[in-house]
Amino acid sequence: MYFMYSVATKNNYRIDQKIMQNFDVVIVGAGPGGYVAAIRAAQLGMKTAIIEREHLGGVCLNWGCIPTKALLRSAEVKHLIDNAPAFGLNVSDVKIDLPAIVKRSRTIAGQLSSGIRGLLKKNKVTVFEGSAVLDGNKKVTVTLNDGKVEQLLAPHIIIATGARARTLPFAPQNHPLVWLAREAMTPTFMPKDLLIIGSGAIGIEFASFYKTLGANVTVVEVLDRILPQEDAEISALAQKSFEKHGITFALGASVTDMKATDKSVSVTVKMANGKTEVKTVDAVIVAVGIIGNTENLGLEKTKVKVEKGQIIVDAYCQTAEPGVYAIGDVAGAPWLAHKASHEGILCVEKIANLKAHPMSRENIPGCTYSMPQIASVGLTEAKAIDAGREIKVGRFPFRGNGKAIALGEPEGLVKTIFDTKTGELLGAHMIGAEVTEMIQGFVIAKTLEATEEELIHTIFPHPTLSEMMHESTLDALGRVIHY
Repeated sequence: MYFMYSVATKNNYRIDQKIMQNFDVVIVGAGPGGYVAAIRAAQLGMKTAIIEREHLGGVCLNWGCIPTKALLRSAEVKHLIDNAPAFGLNVSDVKIDLPAIVKRSRTIAGQLSSGIRGLLKKNKVTVFEGSAVLDGNKKVTVTLNDGKVEQLLAPHIIIATGARARTLPFAPQNHPLVWLAREAMTPTFMPKDLLIIGSGAIGIEFASFYKTLGANVTVVEVLDRILPQEDAEISALAQKSFEKHGITFALGASVTDMKATDKSVSVTVKMANGKTEVKTVDAVIVAVGIIGNTENLGLEKTKVKVEKGQIIVDAYCQTAEPGVYAIGDVAGAPWLAHKASHEGILCVEKIANLKAHPMSRENIPGCTYSMPQIASVGLTEAKAIDAGREIKVGRFPFRGNGKAIALGEPEGLVKTIFDTKTGELLGAHMIGAEVTEMIQGFVIAKTLEATEEELIHTIFPHPTLSEMMHESTLDALGRVIHY
């Protein structure tokens, strides 16, 4: 909406008799990077605007991190019920109510999205619901969802537009049986036979969810192991555990074609041995990565550089265009909400001329919320060796931990990697119950540049799963106590 004034006001600038609203910072995208950046900017006294075309909280809160964890929690409860007799409990006549599971997930996402709106209002951030285009010269044109147009002026513009699921050229588009992540988390039916393309965190989480609820799940992965970003030893343990629970893997295999009818999907898979197999299933999930949302932003009017679907930035999230920054998934891997939030704060504090520290990517944890869970931070064993580091490796299995046995969760491993010469913690990799909650201990240790000595002298509470972190460190020095 434009306001007509005879003179420019303090916070607005008149151009061609139309008022351009002035801000200190304008943020495009209200996901976990954008809304956190907006709140931090407001805390620092900046007049802040944020633009979101769909849902406050972005993909993570509405269609990713949070709703998928709600779905997985339902699967975890089902898993516990299935194993109730081992705990001396008898449960019968368990029925899966898929619409109720999906409704709970969507309700949680909606609740948190409303919470983000409240946080932005509390911090006096101006919210524009619509699409943004950079017009150059510090200008942003916003086409609101109601069709009206606003023009904003700011010396600092942060692009936080996130990313979308990558598709396959031969996969039918918008077909009810060929799902991307969004469709996979709002199913209208439970497939009997499901094929998942890709074994990264997204693919594995959906494999775990659907298998636990009763589907026959096959995962096709083009590389020779699942969860290829994880330490190879952890990947192997994960595959063994998933196969034990009934998930089938086709590794070193690629999908070359896909045909869908209204009842099934036929998928052509070139197997590792070179032979071709056609698998007919009830539904397919495509989980082959993401691509940054860089289109239709007016970047061609700026010096912003885009390579392979991501905006190129420096250590402080500055693009090649002065005053324009990019954070989160649109600025490249790792594609994680907590990385985006950290970049948002880092970027804003640099703008405010505070003492901002460049982000260390080796200190960014990664988590996969499957059953069992997987979590890691820092270098894998192979990458540490490739980097020329002389290393010591410690391991401690869940079956050696009293709390894990009491929980009925004896499968798992905590693995730690240290520099032999300096004692520096180079990496930590875990698989097992609740490791996504435990990994932060190693993240703090890495951030503080802790060595094996500091970890050894740290007192871990008993009985807890966290004791395995201590024991794994002791094992690296040949001093393990309980195994």
